[in-house]
Amino acid sequence: MNKISTKLAVCFTIAVFIMEGLLMLYLHDNIIDSRIQEEFQSILSRGNSHRDVLEDRYSNTTLHHIALMESKTETEVVITDKNHQVTISSKKLTSGMRELIHHSPTSLPREGRVIEANWKDVNYLATVTPFQKDEHKGYVYMFKSASPLRNLIRNLNGHFLLAGIMSLIILACIHFLLSKILTRPLIKMKQATEELSNGNFEVKLPTLGKDELGDLSASIQTLANDLETLQNDRTEFLANISHELRTPLTYVQGYTNVALRDNISETERKEYLQIIQEESKTIVKLIENLFELAKIDENNFSIHMEKIHSTPFFLKIVNKITPAFKSQGVHLVLSAKKEFSFHGDPIRLEQIIMNLLDNSLKYSNANSTTSVIIEQTESEKLVLIIKDQGMGIPPDELPHVFNRLYRIEKSRSRELGGSGLGLSIVKELVEAHGGHISIESEPGKGTSIRIIL
Repeated sequence: MNKISTKLAVCFTIAVFIMEGLLMLYLHDNIIDSRIQEEFQSILSRGNSHRDVLEDRYSNTTLHHIALMESKTETEVVITDKNHQVTISSKKLTSGMRELIHHSPTSLPREGRVIEANWKDVNYLATVTPFQKDEHKGYVYMFKSASPLRNLIRNLNGHFLLAGIMSLIILACIHFLLSKILTRPLIKMKQATEELSNGNFEVKLPTLGKDELGDLSASIQTLANDLETLQNDRTEFLANISHELRTPLTYVQGYTNVALRDNISETERKEYLQIIQEESKTIVKLIENLFELAKIDENNFSIHMEKIHSTPFFLKIVNKITPAFKSQGVHLVLSAKKEFSFHGDPIRLEQIIMNLLDNSLKYSNANSTTSVIIEQTESEKLVLIIKDQGMGIPPDELPHVFNRLYRIEKSRSRELGGSGLGLSIVKELVEAHGGHISIESEPGKGTSIRIIL
């Protein structure tokens, strides 16, 4: 199995080793070239030094002194006349040295010249320097064995090779450790995603800082938390739906069996059929709300924006629902300071308002007032406020009122007829308009819902 840590280690090691190899090769060549040039310069300098001595005092004694001095060193000196005939030498000449002297150039600069630089294949390095003292004219040849230079370079190559091998091993170890450190968070994230794919959303990832890995870890943790919340909401949603459908269906089934009996009066039978009808309406309303939410979740509904005149639009809705409020003894008033136009989907907006007014009516007492307030902000946004004087909502319930199937005072919700889906649909429709909905409430004093579009 090719792990990312191994791939990173191999890639880093190869990349750095190539870079280091090129640098070491450059350094190796420069050291060797510098050392060779030093050798040539050293031999040439000794030849020039002997030239100066000969030009200062040319004599047999001087010649013998130079030869004797060089015989005690690693270099050899050969002094010839102007015809390249050997005058004196510090050691016995080889055939190669004689051939080199015989074929040396006649035209030379005063500072001399290297005449043999092939240290790899030839046994000697050689330079020649011309001299002239009165009628005495000739050449100073300096020879030095190439073996020490070859041994030095051979040892240098060995050291560089050893350094390269050691560098490769150290680099591999360092990069392997670094890749392990860098990929350990990635491995944990991989394991976390595998847990998520298996349905285990209770994963915990460590905080890795504010770099890219930290952002990725935080994103996966957020995803896990969201999936866990979604799973819990789904489980609760299905349980609530089952409960919501089971209760009216139980009523329908039970009262149907009672209504089918032969020994009951027509008055009782009619009463039972009315109950069955009411519970059937509850089932139909619940299913309609569920279909509405399903369409919203799947984006299968569309918002058709139109230009709407505020007062006529809201007055029409208020007039439509006023009879229901009057039958309950609740006053419904519309407050609009000025006429203005705005853009929205009239069908969806009517659905929003009717849902909110229906909720307000359910939870309001007789002789109370529900107000529909219409305003326009300076930035030409629509502000819709529906304020009632009903029973209100406890503070700890407020954060949950827009959750699906969430109902306040669950023991009385059957009596009041709520399914817990109305406010969820309202919130989704408001947000589909790009708007915002908020709620304020005080138990015993009423509730105020504000919508900004």
